[in-house]
Amino acid sequence: MGGKREPFTRRQYLKGASTAAAAGLLAGCASPDSGDADATNANTNTPVDTSQMATLAPVGDVTFDEPPESAFVLFPQYADMAVALGCGDTVNSLYVPEMSGTTMNHYYERLDGVSFEWEGLPDPFGDGLSKEQLYNLDSDVHFLDPAYLVTQDNWSVGDIEDITTNVAPFFGNFYSGTHSQPPEQYRDAYEYYTLWEVFGHVADVFGERERAEALREVHDDLLATIEADLPPEEDRPTAVRVTYSDGNFYTYHLNKPGYWLADTRPLGAHDAFADEDWSSLWGTVGYETMLDADPDVILHLWGATPNYDMASVREQLRNSDAGGRLSALENDRVYASGMRYQGPLMNLFQLEMTAKQLYPETFGEWPDYQNGDHYPEIPADEQLFDRERVANIVTDGA
Repeated sequence: MGGKREPFTRRQYLKGASTAAAAGLLAGCASPDSGDADATNANTNTPVDTSQMATLAPVGDVTFDEPPESAFVLFPQYADMAVALGCGDTVNSLYVPEMSGTTMNHYYERLDGVSFEWEGLPDPFGDGLSKEQLYNLDSDVHFLDPAYLVTQDNWSVGDIEDITTNVAPFFGNFYSGTHSQPPEQYRDAYEYYTLWEVFGHVADVFGERERAEALREVHDDLLATIEADLPPEEDRPTAVRVTYSDGNFYTYHLNKPGYWLADTRPLGAHDAFADEDWSSLWGTVGYETMLDADPDVILHLWGATPNYDMASVREQLRNSDAGGRLSALENDRVYASGMRYQGPLMNLFQLEMTAKQLYPETFGEWPDYQNGDHYPEIPADEQLFDRERVANIVTDGA
């Protein structure tokens, strides 16, 4: 690993914590109202205890004496969480940053004062997701599920304990995304959470639970708005969520459990492939199967990212005999959809987006979206959540 490491200065084992949950005493990311990291009590001139505990299965309890100053991130939901908590500048890595970071900023364009500086961040997968990489980044926390990590090449529980001991703790929950079964080593300690529950636990890491709860109120209001106006079940469209590539449709469910579906499940559309039980997290169908299902709406996953040109996707469908007969294509209802790896801010926009795509007569038409554009400007009276309120929470904690 490149020689001897320096003696512990910021990190040490916490008495009573399990090895998997052992955390460092970490220097921190200061929130706008947290004050100086070395604050003292003005009356006694003694240090103020700024430590806090965060809990998340499968890692358990992790104690931080200061909010992290640097955070390893793999999947972008955790980067979005950090931005939402006013700590986006702690993120030191990101999955395909030019895609994830650009997409996040496409949403943030509609939040005054909110942005994410992603350029120059390494892609952990690009460097092989190795122990050496985590040593070199020397992060204060790893927003990554150790249960997911042991499924990757050259990672074991022992490796995870090594990084936890010598670098920083892990803090992540991957399998709540689909409620799929975690690997056996972590199965007994596993719990499933909603996206917003995970966000609350991440907020505890940064000492920003109040800010997270304020954003959750916005989300709850948005859900209430949607649920109050949803058409009766018999009047809802059939839909699919797919990614199209070279004549194949990679298909995903709409209404199953898991935070990967946090932007489709609340909308309650009829999943055209609801009865399919795929052995993996998705299925693969061709044109004829898609035409047999012939959904009213096609939501193209990743379509709002720089990785897909929706004009090209629609053209390829038109140029196929079966694809050209799809009702969704004929009725201009093949839409760019967002990312599964969505954090709280992304989720707000993707819920609004999906509501308008599925129920334009109820929630207002989804504007024309051109590849590479920011999230469209929605007239104030057609917005389903208050952008100013969200921006104020993120930037000021208000």
